[in-house]
Amino acid sequence: MATLTLPLKLDLNQVHLSDEQFYQLCISNPDLNIERSATGVLIVMSPIGGESGNREMELGIDLGLWNRQTQLGKVFSSSTMFKLPNGGSRSPDAAWVKLERWQALPPEQRQKFPPIAPDFVIELRSRTDSLSLLQEKMQEYINGGVRLGWMLNPQDQQVEIYRQGQEKEVRALPTQLSGEGVLPGFVLQVDRFVEI
Repeated sequence: MATLTLPLKLDLNQVHLSDEQFYQLCISNPDLNIERSATGVLIVMSPIGGESGNREMELGIDLGLWNRQTQLGKVFSSSTMFKLPNGGSRSPDAAWVKLERWQALPPEQRQKFPPIAPDFVIELRSRTDSLSLLQEKMQEYINGGVRLGWMLNPQDQQVEIYRQGQEKEVRALPTQLSGEGVLPGFVLQVDRFVEI
């Protein structure tokens, strides 16, 4: 394996990497889940357990089935890194981009970390996720251009809904979520999470 030498300028909370250096860091360390906040903070995400992994996949399946029927966009897994316009590089648990916006990207940009904010994101809080850091991440998505985001929080039996230009909405579970104008016709019934 080739080694990567990174000229890092250390600041108390930031590591300054070019987009190419960050890309190479992620590609050279495929076993690490690394994200970069809009302020340049590198975040190494811990792996998730079986229950969270299953829930995450089920959410992606629901989104994918809706998209397969409507063919309105592209669905992405948690392995996809998006380079947001506000400088962050983030991997939502599930994401969706409107087809016209995706097709407007040149093929070479689709191959690496797409420089686009998804239209819609889902984050599922796992046992290892800090609630405040996940809420900051959701706000970063909205600030970066995401139009609608859902953050499911099994620990508190609630979901937070983030929308452009609005305060977040918090709902207790069970609840029914609508894709609103972003995902027309997409409805997700979220029941209470049962811990095993």
